[in-house]
Order: sequence, then C-alpha cells, then structure tokens
Amino acid sequence: MSAHPAKQTIRLLSAIEHLPTGGTLILTDVSWEDYDRLLAELGDSNRVRVSYDEGRLEIMSPTQRHEMYKEMILRLTDVIADELDCDLDSFGSTTFRQEQLDKGVEPDTCFYVQNAGQLTGKKQIVLGEDPPPDVAVEVDLSHESTIKFGIYAKLGVPEIWRYDEQQLQIHHLTETGYAKAPASRAFPFLTGGVLTQFLERSKTEKQRAVLKSFRKWVRTHRPKTP
Repeated sequence: MSAHPAKQTIRLLSAIEHLPTGGTLILTDVSWEDYDRLLAELGDSNRVRVSYDEGRLEIMSPTQRHEMYKEMILRLTDVIADELDCDLDSFGSTTFRQEQLDKGVEPDTCFYVQNAGQLTGKKQIVLGEDPPPDVAVEVDLSHESTIKFGIYAKLGVPEIWRYDEQQLQIHHLTETGYAKAPASRAFPFLTGGVLTQFLERSKTEKQRAVLKSFRKWVRTHRPKTP
C-alpha cells in the first residue's frame, strides 16, 4: 500500500473501529511494516483477530456466540488436563508470526500440551526459538478459517480444531497440509464427535452441568494407568 505509514495505520484502525460484530475486513498488498504497526497499536485488544499472509491482511470481529463456543472448548480441555493431571497452558488469541515467512495469525484460542514444559516462565513466544502451540482452535460462524490453514502449516502448528456450530473437526498437519482426523494427537482418546456432542449440549444446558457430564466421560474413556 502506498499511503504514508502513519496515515495507513490510522486508516486501518478507523476501519476496525467501524467493523460490525461478525464482520470481516480483507486488504491486499499490505506491507509487513504496516501489519507490524497495526499489531503494536492494537496491543492486547481482543476485539478483533488479525491474520497476515504475504501481503493479505484479514481482520475479523468475533460475535458473542463465537466467543462463547471458544470459551467452552477451552473449558472442556481444562477438564481433560485436570483429569489426566497433565500440563495444559492456554495462550488465547496470541499473535504467532514469523517475518521471514511473511505470515502471522491469531487463533481464537490455542494451547500447549506436549510442549507445555518449554513455555514455563515465558512472557512472550518467539516462533523459531519457541515451538508453535500444539493445538489451535478456530470457530467459524461468520467467516471461513480454512483460508488460514496455509499460515498455520507454515508456522508448524500440528493440530487445528475447527468448529462451525454444527460439528467440530480435527485436522492434523501432514507433509501436504492439513488432513481431517478422527481423533486428537494431543489427547488421542478424544474425537471430534465427542467434542461436538458436548458443544451441542452447551447450547441448551447449563455449562456447569455439561462440564460435570464431560468430566464423567473423561474418567470413563481416559487411558488406563498401569
């Protein structure tokens, strides 16, 4: 984009300010410098999700429903970690980016399981020095997140959970990109079907009751200890 850097950032911030809930703004030919300045101006704001792919900038404003599903997915994984007594570190919508790849992305939420120990005491994740999250979560209600899969693949994220309000699908990173998988790598006994089932229940039941029922399911299906 040819606009003066400061003016361009102001324009982007103004566009975000007027972006309706659930809306998506897509711009092309955006420089890495403009993307970097925009992230600096947004700071830790969770109002939007920003992705960048070789000049293509996408800004999405999540809905309340979108955030509700995201939080429910995270709470379900917390139950698993609690029952398995394993580490699970959530990094929310942290920005993961690498300038040399010209790519950056913000998942709806994400967490470390196998690599959680490497993040102990870390206040900032630097890809290249630190591993990417073991699982990234994308909730698709008003936008299509599969276009971001190429970014995740280049950044080396091994697993994506994608929920479109009808079903949760698990995708594993392969040599040729992401492929649908029946179960999670992070939690091999957990399937997309089970996560879908409990997310469906959360639409009509109290969250506490759903989580209590899910805890019972985990206790029944978790790996047996010797």
